[in-house]
Amino acid sequence: QVQLVESGGGLVQAGGSLRLSCAASGRTASTNAMGWFRQVSGTEREFVAAINWSGTSTYYADSVKGRFTISRDNGKNTVYLQMNFLKPEDTAVYYCAAANSRGGYTKSSRYDYWGQGTQVTVSS
Repeated sequence: QVQLVESGGGLVQAGGSLRLSCAASGRTASTNAMGWFRQVSGTEREFVAAINWSGTSTYYADSVKGRFTISRDNGKNTVYLQMNFLKPEDTAVYYCAAANSRGGYTKSSRYDYWGQGTQVTVSS
């Protein structure tokens, strides 16, 4: 089992920045990739970004490319999502996820473990 705990969410004005953190514990050595998804109430969970175990490959949704950066510190078992130039449409609950299998990191079905989520609200 892997436990994931997100932090760093909050309220920010449009154009501002936030950094989300996801601390992993448990059998983290079994994970191949970590991802961030977001969800607005009443809609499907949406892929945001993902990173492989070594950090050499990253993946982004088109809507966040150039604004968000995913990174990881394996020594701390933590993944980060740096969010810059935030827009009101980025408002959502952001979830961290861990995948044991390889590939398909843009799909929520590929992930085995999920955090509880952290709210990000961007005001206009």
